[in-house]
Order: sequence, then structure tokens, then C-alpha cells
Amino acid sequence: MQLRHQVFGTLLLVLAWGMTSCSSAEEKKNQVSIDGGAVGYPLHQAVAEEYRKITRDAQISVASSGTGGGMSKFCSGQIDIAGASRAIKKEEIQACKKRKIEFIELPIALDGIAVISNHNNNFATCLSLKELNKIWSPKSANKVISWNQVNSRFPNKPLKLYAPASDTGTFDYFTQAINKKAKASRTDYTPSHNQNVLVQGVAGEETALGYVGISYYLANKDKLHLVAVQNLQGNCEIPDPPSKVAQNIYTPLSRPLFIYVSKPALDSKPAVREFVNFYLDNSKKWVRESGYIELTDAAYGKTKQKFIVKKTGSKFKDAKPGQSITKYL
Repeated sequence: MQLRHQVFGTLLLVLAWGMTSCSSAEEKKNQVSIDGGAVGYPLHQAVAEEYRKITRDAQISVASSGTGGGMSKFCSGQIDIAGASRAIKKEEIQACKKRKIEFIELPIALDGIAVISNHNNNFATCLSLKELNKIWSPKSANKVISWNQVNSRFPNKPLKLYAPASDTGTFDYFTQAINKKAKASRTDYTPSHNQNVLVQGVAGEETALGYVGISYYLANKDKLHLVAVQNLQGNCEIPDPPSKVAQNIYTPLSRPLFIYVSKPALDSKPAVREFVNFYLDNSKKWVRESGYIELTDAAYGKTKQKFIVKKTGSKFKDAKPGQSITKYL
């Protein structure tokens, strides 16, 4: 009798384990994970919240580890979607390839990198690309430390610098645009992964300068001065109104924002396909509310078609700052 009870008990455990395993497998199919840059994060979050309202069993997790951190997780198979404020790098493509993770590259909005100074700064109204290079060049570390070293017309006041951390997409894109090399920047500045911290730093230091995604400036206009940048045509431009970014006037500091979708996740999890379809069909609705700039209808159409046919690989990896995205769609 005791043996029968043991067998029966074991059978119940096996059945319970099997039911738990099935339930767990089913739950995983409904889970979608996104991680990546701080720039783009509010948009991912807004779309995910709206999707949860209409899809009862949706389990969408949205995080922000920076573009570099998100790409690292993406290419190791830890997440389904990476949010990026720059195109995927060649070394990241190789990392994905090693893990047999094909990806679909989808531009979803535009962003302008805002050069910001303290609200009381009345002299740095427009900076040329040459002046920005002088400020941020690796050669300037611990040497160019006052404003009059940037331009003799500027006052002899200390230059306090704030910028995104070196593993972020905003850092990479700005540094590539200004110093012609993604990681070539001075290091004697205050870094942060949280761009709100950069805003607070510049707002609190009268002689500070920094750069952030345009949405962070737009949310803090009353605290900051938006510095114009002399574009490739020699005109001083600011990324406000955002239409200047869409028209490719604010160059070279305008850029596309992306989501990268894992093809293995897409093929194995219907929830990923359904969520990304919803994202592409509805993201335009929240782009401006999130502080970014809409793509053209034609660009959204091409992006959606790219997803439908599951076209893998990157066309943007060799794109240069300031180039129109339509060239690569």
C-alpha cells in the first residue's frame, strides 16, 4: 500500500511539473522584452502601455541600459528587441552572428542632439563644428578648460562639461559627427546614463555646456539655453521646432532612432510579431508626444514592408551623420 501511495504521489508531481512547464512555456510566448538607449525609451514605454490596454495577456518589459548595453543583451539572446539611438556597429553585428541571431533593422523616429548651456549663458549663441571639435576633442582634455580658449570673444570663465556616458548611442553619434570617430572624445567631463542628470548639471552651473537628446531639452526649456550649431551649409540652426530635423536642416546632429528585432524571437514568439506590428502601425501617434520627430509616411511604409518580408541585416551601419535616412530605406 505504501508503494502505491509513493507511485501515486510521484505521478502527481510529474503531472504538476508538466502542467507548470506548459504554463511556463506559454507565458514565455506572451513575453516581449525591450532594452536599449535612454533616447527612445519614452516612446517604447508609451507604445507598450497602449498595447497592454488592448491585449489583456501582454507581458511587455521595457528597460533602458543604454544603446551599448541593450545591444549587448540583444546579441547574446537575452532580449527580443533592442532600442538604439544609433545604427548597430560592425562588432555588434559579429556578436549577433556568433549567436546566430539575425535581426531586422527598423527606423521608427528622428531625433536631434541638442547642445545645451546654462539659461544665463548669453555669449555661446552659436557654435561652429570647429569650435565643438575644439571643446570635445581628446587633445583638449585638461587643456581647453575655459570658454575664451574656444573663442577669444568668449569670457575667461571655466568650461564645465556634461555628456552621456561613453557606452551610449548619443555619445557615439555626437562624437562621430563632431570628432569623426565614435569613441574619440575627451574624458574630463561629467558623464551619466541618465540624461535628466545632465540637464540638472548644466542648469545648475552658470558656465556649463552639454548635449542631450532633444526631448530632454524640450522638457526643460525654462532651465536651459539651446545653443545653435553651424550646420554643413554654414547656417546657425537649432533643432526646435523639430521640423528642422525632419527636413534635414539641423545637420550633422540629427539622427534616426531604431528598434532591432530578433528574428529567432520573431519566429518563435507570436507575441513579438504582434507587438512590433502594433508598434509600427501606431508609433507615429506617440512619436511627437514622446519628444521625437516623425518619419515621413513613405518612410514608415517602407519600414513596415521591411518588417513584413523579414528583411534582415543593416543598411544604416555605414551611414554618415547628417545624411537623409531615405537613402538607406
